[in-house]
Amino acid sequence: MDVQPLIDYKKVNINQQGFDILTETNFQLYAGEFVYLIGKVGTGKSSFLKTIYGELEISDGEATVLGYDMRKIKAKHISELRRQLGIVFQDFQLLIDRNVHDNLEFVLKATGWKNESEREFRIQEALSMVKMENKGYKMPNELSGGEQQRIVIARAILNKPQIILADEPTGNLDAETGKKIVEVLKKISEQGSAVIITTHNLNHLNDFPGKVYRCENHHLSRIDTH
Repeated sequence: MDVQPLIDYKKVNINQQGFDILTETNFQLYAGEFVYLIGKVGTGKSSFLKTIYGELEISDGEATVLGYDMRKIKAKHISELRRQLGIVFQDFQLLIDRNVHDNLEFVLKATGWKNESEREFRIQEALSMVKMENKGYKMPNELSGGEQQRIVIARAILNKPQIILADEPTGNLDAETGKKIVEVLKKISEQGSAVIITTHNLNHLNDFPGKVYRCENHHLSRIDTH
């Protein structure tokens, strides 16, 4: 039986405001893969991620994400697609007026979890996966940057997404804390979710090996790291 890729891009062009960002892009992602996107600022890493969750349109080529045709996807289907993705941003984006537990519960309620005991179980499960099971009562401002990012990852995995997109998740963290965050993401990929992580920190590539793609000169190309 053929294993279908979760993401399949063939000769995809991405442009913004009339400028080519990436051209002739070929990319496949399979379940459980751990993939790095590297490249200088402004080479298209974040733009590439935005096409995966429907924030940025694809101008040419063939592109499917979890079975959705990203050239033709309708607005109502973008929200369905995003429920199957976990997105981790550099700047946390936690709700600062409620504690960690309520941040996570807010997401579950918004995505249709009606049963309170099921919500509780899933919140505890997600927190324990990121080693934050005792922090549910804390407010975001009571947490360190690394702890906040762990909560953001817990939030991203609540709905057991097939794909996690992490855009510079260690960008605001010191080296040691950043390393621990990448380790958490690597463990999540080993449990079956595919992870794409954009990073400037090339040490991560040695510490937690994965597939590596570089954005450069409007192209995305696979790099052999062996």
